[in-house]
Amino acid sequence: MRNLNRVLVRLKSSRLRSALIAAFGVTLLATFAAAEGDAPPEPDGYRQSDYRAPTPLTLKGARVLTTEEAEAMQRAGEAAFIDVLPQAPRPKNLPADVVWRDKPRLDIPGSLWLPDTGYGELAPIMLDYFRRGLDKALGGRERPLVFYCLKDCWMSWNAARRALALGYANVAWYPEGSDGWAAAGLPLEKRIPEPRP
Repeated sequence: MRNLNRVLVRLKSSRLRSALIAAFGVTLLATFAAAEGDAPPEPDGYRQSDYRAPTPLTLKGARVLTTEEAEAMQRAGEAAFIDVLPQAPRPKNLPADVVWRDKPRLDIPGSLWLPDTGYGELAPIMLDYFRRGLDKALGGRERPLVFYCLKDCWMSWNAARRALALGYANVAWYPEGSDGWAAAGLPLEKRIPEPRP
């Protein structure tokens, strides 16, 4: 009887161990699936709010770049890099004698900063500012436009989509933005924005 009890304990222990291993495996798989599932699908239009959130993995009509691909293009000088991170304006109610200092922006070297052009809707004057900025960045040359902002920022996705809608055909999107660039240990440089209207 004693041996039978030992066999039953081992059997239960073995089943319990197998059940625990199986449960752990299912949990692990669910965790990886959830991590991959964080990326939302491409919307039909522009993102209109909650701009700092996970972005899609794709952008129809544009090339999506990894940090390594973006770095290679930047080093070769074969693309125009466009930063669309918003810039806070001087508060309207700030007294004239109070000094206002813009927050410094560290950018991918050689970029053109077109702030506030990644919102879901642009006023006609900002759309013209965006178009003129892209033409300036291209400088009459046929080369890719690479749009970026920060990681998990819809502004760059919107801006790249907008460039496609305006007829620019050679569009790339770098979703990791200056965050991914810095995390890879790549150099950044201080940037001032292109003057706004």
